[in-house]
Amino acid sequence: MHKKNIMHRDIKPENLLKCLGTIKLADFGWSVHAPSDRRQTLCGTLDYLPPEMVQHMAPNTPAYDKTVDIWCLGILAYEFCCGKPPFESESKTETYKRIATLNYEFPRYFSEDLKNFICRCI
Repeated sequence: MHKKNIMHRDIKPENLLKCLGTIKLADFGWSVHAPSDRRQTLCGTLDYLPPEMVQHMAPNTPAYDKTVDIWCLGILAYEFCCGKPPFESESKTETYKRIATLNYEFPRYFSEDLKNFICRCI
């Protein structure tokens, strides 16, 4: 997908399908072909938005690139192992703040390898 300059921008559990033992990515409604590898649109699902999209709500914030999809892989890994996304909060405003400041904690039972993988993604 990235080799073809496509950003999905909404990778989340609901958009993953298991088909004959293969995981497939679905719902390309927010996807975009971006040969310049730069976008500025705020889109996707709140709990999976990366800081560069959240911070884009402020004026003069730089564009983001395809690494927003890699970010989502880290969020997915966290959620699949913990049962909830790392920045989930009581309100949208608080979730935005937590994402923008990377305010999250790992559960004690996360292995060092899992933490390392998540940190490389997010």
